[in-house]
Amino acid sequence: MLVNLISEHLKCSIRATLLAGEKILEIYNSNQFEAELKNDNSPLTKADKESHNTIVEQLSKLGMPILSEEGVEIDYSIRKNWSKYWLIDPLDGTKEFTKKNGEFTVNIALIENSIPVLGVVYAPVTKELYIAEKDFGSFKIESIEKFEELSVKQTLNLSESALPDEYTIVVSRSHLNKETIDFIDVKKQKFEKISTKQYGSSLKICKVAEGSAHCYPRLGPTMEWDTAAAHAVVKYSGKRLFKFNTNDELAYNKESLLNPFFITE
Repeated sequence: MLVNLISEHLKCSIRATLLAGEKILEIYNSNQFEAELKNDNSPLTKADKESHNTIVEQLSKLGMPILSEEGVEIDYSIRKNWSKYWLIDPLDGTKEFTKKNGEFTVNIALIENSIPVLGVVYAPVTKELYIAEKDFGSFKIESIEKFEELSVKQTLNLSESALPDEYTIVVSRSHLNKETIDFIDVKKQKFEKISTKQYGSSLKICKVAEGSAHCYPRLGPTMEWDTAAAHAVVKYSGKRLFKFNTNDELAYNKESLLNPFFITE
């Protein structure tokens, strides 16, 4: 049974993610999710806050620092001393949430020495759960709502996923830009058959991990909490997430939490 094979850290983060998903869906289905704007003009809803509080309550039991998109900003002078900490995005894809297209996720990652060693990504609307941990692998569990269902739901080992014959590129539903279009045009010169699929949130990275797509170019700004959990999912599936134009893997807990442009494949 899958639940008997996973670590306590992974169990706790799965539980936290599913509970946060419940909170988000309550608000999502109530249609009472007016968004306010944060200082960077990105949207913030009641669901972001409820999810944050739920996750922090669960993860705090394990006694490690927590860095959250919706938490209090923690100065680098403090963070730089963390060798291991939780990095969370309580609601990734708030724009997709307010559009009600279902393409948003809850993201929890465990970072150790700048590397994601554990990741959980949950899509509350579709009930898709992606889990990954170093020395354990990456898995997708379908149609799950409660932690108790973990051992009985359909489980896919992502390291065994087969890619489609046609070269498929995943692009952002809300952030498609000229740089990405130019990247796709270059790929069209190399591959005879090429297609694109649009998704919101960290699902784009997970689609590469599960084998639904070959590549996800992110040639626009993201923050560390946007990528960390899905980075673990793709990393331990045997694929890579690396800086655009280099072979260097993304690193975490930098002084600036802004990610460079990157490619997942």
